Amino acid sequence: QVQLAESGGGLVQAGGSLRLSCAASGIVFSINAMGWYRQAPGKQRELVASIRNGGSRNYADSVKGRFTISRDNAKNTMYLQMNSLKPEDTAVYYCNAVVQSAPGLLGTWWGKGTLVTVSS
Repeated sequence: QVQLAESGGGLVQAGGSLRLSCAASGIVFSINAMGWYRQAPGKQRELVASIRNGGSRNYADSVKGRFTISRDNAKNTMYLQMNSLKPEDTAVYYCNAVVQSAPGLLGTWWGKGTLVTVSS
């Protein structure tokens, strides 16, 4: 069993910054890709940013230049630095990870989410 725990959400004014963290625990042999998704009220969940084991990154156009994804493999932890936040960034942010629990055994896991609210 793998657990993903997000932290760092909260209320911030437009133009401010927040840093989200996602820590993986449980039966973790290795972590392949990790990513941050978000879901705003009444909207579908969307990919915000992802990072592969080798370090390659991918960002949604709406956050490019403002958000930075990173990971600490030694700590099985992923981060999302969010700068220049806008009210439209308001959403529940979810951590996602493709985890190898044993050689050849891959699974996709989700965190419970952390709420980010950006006031205008």
